Amino acid sequence: MSPQNSVLFSPISIGPLVLPGRLFKTATAETRGTLDGFATDAVVDFYVPIARGGTPLIITGNIYVCREGKSAPLQLGADHDDKIPALARVVDAVHAQGAKFFAQLNHCGRQVVPRFAQSPVAYSASDVKDLLTGTKPQALTVEEIQRLVGQFADAAERCRRAGFDGVQLHSANGYLLSQFLTPYTNRRSDEYGGSMENRTRFIRQIIQAIRSRLGPDFPVIVKMNGSDWLPLRDGLHTGELVEAATLLQREGIDAVEISVGHYESGFPMVCGTFDQCLRNMLKGSMSYLPPLRRTLLQVFRPLVTLASNLLWKGRQGYNLDYTPQFKKQLAIPVICVGGFRTREAMEAAISQGKCDAVSAGRAFIADPYIYRHLRDNQPGPRCVDCNACVGHLGAQPAECYHPTVKAEKDAMLAREATV
Repeated sequence: MSPQNSVLFSPISIGPLVLPGRLFKTATAETRGTLDGFATDAVVDFYVPIARGGTPLIITGNIYVCREGKSAPLQLGADHDDKIPALARVVDAVHAQGAKFFAQLNHCGRQVVPRFAQSPVAYSASDVKDLLTGTKPQALTVEEIQRLVGQFADAAERCRRAGFDGVQLHSANGYLLSQFLTPYTNRRSDEYGGSMENRTRFIRQIIQAIRSRLGPDFPVIVKMNGSDWLPLRDGLHTGELVEAATLLQREGIDAVEISVGHYESGFPMVCGTFDQCLRNMLKGSMSYLPPLRRTLLQVFRPLVTLASNLLWKGRQGYNLDYTPQFKKQLAIPVICVGGFRTREAMEAAISQGKCDAVSAGRAFIADPYIYRHLRDNQPGPRCVDCNACVGHLGAQPAECYHPTVKAEKDAMLAREATV
């Protein structure tokens, strides 16, 4: 099928933006900022090839809105006006290649490795310990929640001043906004707990504050789970999350991107194989875990690898298990992330009405030009779902760490540089 006849390369509107195609770069932690959260030339180097490949929309890795919400040492921040010039350099470089660029805003809440924390106290909706990291958070007061609403709006305004085309609020994968949605992590009895109306209040107030500050024409989208994937715990299932999305749509969001799981869930958000992933984690981000948790993971790594390989085998479009329910209830675009690699799988997901667009992370890390390659029916490096890159996130720069795929990528980029 030619690009002219392919739904994957047909226009789609997100708020006032009209994008020329429906494959987007989803957020992946760049691990390329400074220790103080400033963007660097390495961040530019990561995004420019993706933009040069024709990608219609790129979403940054999670950007913290305040120091207490920082989740990794080399994460980007939008917590102060001094971050704007460096962010603007990245935005300008991406725009020069013709792509649109959204900033993903986030607060990690309880999902912070203790030694990564920029604050002696981690915060969440309630004081429920994270079973992976061992972090025991402190429940936010209403006054602190209101301050965070302002900090999210401040960060969104800084991102617009830096030139971003929109923002994405990260309310998936067990981060703070997700923690407020989920009954397992939100056991409050005030106006922020209990009913879905109450549990969405925090994020709805953030949306209201951004809209009040930046107006209706600045795109605001939300990343959220299609399932919390928390067996034996009070996690959210798809119908409840659709209800939450409906409430967010009423506040004027422009699209939702559907993911899955919390940190405690294991690896449902990155289906594939996990031997190299866990080896890299033990040398990287997991080396910062409390000693007992780190030792247990080292001892039981072979069993954890075996179980993960069985539970979360690689397949394309694994979040299509959830998106049709969102499509039935929402009038805004539904974007599905989750293991997409081939044009055929992407086109089928959209043409069958399961979602309006697809996004990918690891596929773009392996092949920054994947959009162009799929559009023009050209070969390129193909992600093999080894998840070595996932194991390094938070400790080493976002990059392909599979030797064969990385060699193909490097050769491709070298050829491109000579053109």
